[in-house]
Amino acid sequence: MYNHKKVVVVLPAYNAEKTLEQTLSEVPMDIVDELILVDDASKDNTFDKAKALGVHHVIKHEQNKGYGGNQKTCYTKALEIGADIVVMLHPDYQYTPKLLTAMISIIGNEVYPVVFGSRILGGGALKGGMPMYKYIFNRMLTLTQNILIGEKLSEYHTGYRAFNREVLTGIKFMKNSDDFVFDNQMVSQIFYAGFQIAEVTCPTKYFEEASSINFSRSVTYGLGCLKVSLIHRLCKWGVMKSELY
Repeated sequence: MYNHKKVVVVLPAYNAEKTLEQTLSEVPMDIVDELILVDDASKDNTFDKAKALGVHHVIKHEQNKGYGGNQKTCYTKALEIGADIVVMLHPDYQYTPKLLTAMISIIGNEVYPVVFGSRILGGGALKGGMPMYKYIFNRMLTLTQNILIGEKLSEYHTGYRAFNREVLTGIKFMKNSDDFVFDNQMVSQIFYAGFQIAEVTCPTKYFEEASSINFSRSVTYGLGCLKVSLIHRLCKWGVMKSELY
């Protein structure tokens, strides 16, 4: 509990057997009440490893549902067990669990309803080994999205996110894509619903076991993000309607 609020950490997992134990070892269980891991039909022993490490709720998709599909299961389960604060933490150890306390406290003290761990603030991305082309791609895409949506985030593409319950029940995340663009659709929905997002500087690590998408999928993802932001702006202007809002 944090300020009498139930804290749940969700871990969308795919082939995370090698990094799961290290990730969990740094989770502050003095304030985190329960852990949920959703194994998206991994080809390794992620499911059994999670069970052996004592994760409270371990769910396995028999068929791969994609990154967005995994998160849908994560958030649905978190709300089902009564979470007041939900944090998504990747079990590949790309984002440090040591920031959980800071992110939880911002929401738990009702400073902001949403917190993102930004790899761009403080230069954490390049220091952690983010490829230069991905860094430039990230910066250009974020600038364009800020202009279209009318916000000032340093990064739209981080996978380290915390939400209060009101946010998750107040947006239509189940209408989103099952692919990677799910994350950007959530950002759009959060801003569209009038919620504010705080950011904290987050160091990150790029290594062999850390999940990443290749160049061609990055291009597809980027085009999808631009489409989301454009639809957001057109809906705000009243030019069109979308089932996402």
